[in-house]
Amino acid sequence: LHQHTGFSASFHHPVRCAVRRAMKSVECRAAKTQFGRIAAATLAASTIIAGAASALTYDEQQGLTYLQVKGSGMANTCPVLTSGSTDLKAGDYRIEMFCMEPTSFTVKDESCGKDGEPEFVQTRLLTRLTYTLDAMSGTFNLGEDGSVDFKEEDGIDYAATTLQLPGGDRAPFLFTIKQLEAKGTLDSFSGDFDVPSYRGSSFMDPKGRGGSTGYDNAIALPAAADTEELAKENNKENNALRGTAVFSVAKVDADTGEIAGVFESIQPSDTDMGAKAAKDIKITGLWVGSCSKVEGIAMLGGVWGVQGGSGICLLVQSPVILMSLAALAPIAKASKDI
Repeated sequence: LHQHTGFSASFHHPVRCAVRRAMKSVECRAAKTQFGRIAAATLAASTIIAGAASALTYDEQQGLTYLQVKGSGMANTCPVLTSGSTDLKAGDYRIEMFCMEPTSFTVKDESCGKDGEPEFVQTRLLTRLTYTLDAMSGTFNLGEDGSVDFKEEDGIDYAATTLQLPGGDRAPFLFTIKQLEAKGTLDSFSGDFDVPSYRGSSFMDPKGRGGSTGYDNAIALPAAADTEELAKENNKENNALRGTAVFSVAKVDADTGEIAGVFESIQPSDTDMGAKAAKDIKITGLWVGSCSKVEGIAMLGGVWGVQGGSGICLLVQSPVILMSLAALAPIAKASKDI
């Protein structure tokens, strides 16, 4: 068992199962509060990871050549902040180079006890170093009362990843935070996001069945083509599902505009285009981004753009010569031009 799956045969030992069942009630009661308070729960582990030898700052990463990065695994890591505070002035920000680096993957699976409820178990990561989300962008608004409104808009915001469970089963999924809309405070802001289908509509299974192409059923089984057992296999679906994530800000560098923290997300796994039930996957890790404050609007060569700390962040169309974003807020709600 150990040679084929990579997991020790003692995983299902009766003593281990008894201990896990005894702790289950405590873990279940604590799970609801831990998900909303990940800053205290994961900050210590994240600090250790951030201090690893392979962790580099943004400037250090930019100073490396292609050959230095090639094959080293550094392209799969997010830059770290070596200094900073938790103070961030209220205002409307544009966040760029938003990066998310997972440090832990667990899958909700059946318990080893007969009457035990499903629980999150440790897994083995089968995907090579290509699972980090990077170069994402969006809006980050901080109110005077400390409220946070974060929206993810674009970037490399998905990564195909595969995990192996202790029993040998594999759970492929699309790690993502597409169209995330999170609200809360700097200590904890959370929201839902879209999880696209792991397979596209043109993908065909080994029997040539697909969502928008291929056969309607298994040609080798004409008599059983319309049976209920094969309905899910024949009728392919690639609908987007929903996931949820919670973030916490740990450091802010006022000089560089960098902001970093920890995150935890729960999202569904691949459903084999509707043929299988999705498993819940919990991902925890680090995130970092670069914020520039949106200050106003100016004209450059006949085109209007929103000025931030690092230059023009957003092109707009407006007949106004110079206005603040606060004055344009009513217009923005009534029109999609801004």
